[in-house]
Amino acid sequence: MSAMWHADAEMLTSYADGELADVHASSLEAHLLACERCRDRLAAVPASASASAPATQGSMDRIWAEVVDTIDAPNPGFVERTLIALRIPQHVARLLAATPSLRGSWLIAEAVALGFAVLAANTATGRSADLALFLFLVVAALLPVAGVAVAFGPGIDPAYEVGAAAPMRGDRLVLMRATAVLATSIVISAVAALAMPRLDAIAIAWLLPSLGLTLATLTLGTWLRPLVAAAAVSLSWIMLAAAAAVSTQDRLAVFRPAGQLACLVAIAASAVVLAHRHIAYQEGIAT
Repeated sequence: MSAMWHADAEMLTSYADGELADVHASSLEAHLLACERCRDRLAAVPASASASAPATQGSMDRIWAEVVDTIDAPNPGFVERTLIALRIPQHVARLLAATPSLRGSWLIAEAVALGFAVLAANTATGRSADLALFLFLVVAALLPVAGVAVAFGPGIDPAYEVGAAAPMRGDRLVLMRATAVLATSIVISAVAALAMPRLDAIAIAWLLPSLGLTLATLTLGTWLRPLVAAAAVSLSWIMLAAAAAVSTQDRLAVFRPAGQLACLVAIAASAVVLAHRHIAYQEGIAT
């Protein structure tokens, strides 16, 4: 509609009364954006022209609020869109997507770390091959621990205050994020394992240690800050793996059946303790 055309009094009164057809109302609104004269005439329409004039203003306020919400609403990222596609509720997907260790940069760092371990395993020969495989298994088991360490807590999580204010128990949010981090790390490690020179059971021997170390970190995190808990668990794991390799003259000793059985025991013990201590995350003791 051209700005040279002007709405007549009847049209302006009908618009103010909320009685103008939607198509004509939309055209008039587009015209009003460019025509100061018609805007002034609309403003001069007597309030007594219609008892529905306040409703018209309320309608305009509602439309403006919807415009502001649409413009200000953050665009969902790849992680959030993926979670929504997996039927995760939108509010849960948004809280999970805010997890620092589910960001693209963190996932790339995990892939690079495993990539170097895979490269070393594929280029090493003789006894060096066992050492390279040992390093891969140790690193793969530690990936989710590192992810959990930076998944929540003040000073780490940029959306910590949002998560704390969300209508969701703190312990549930922590466990959900830890599960998401663990699942993502397992997928990355599994893909990397396919590139290992040895595609046998030992190539996935990191799986149980990975779960055990993650649960141990969450359990210890009910007493300590996440980073401290993860550092203590990681250091203990490295020392244990190295000690088993030296004492048995088998670099992969900790990943053999006896080591896997020990991981199952550790998983069960950690799960029991965490079930009794999980409320600490709700009370903020660990954060």
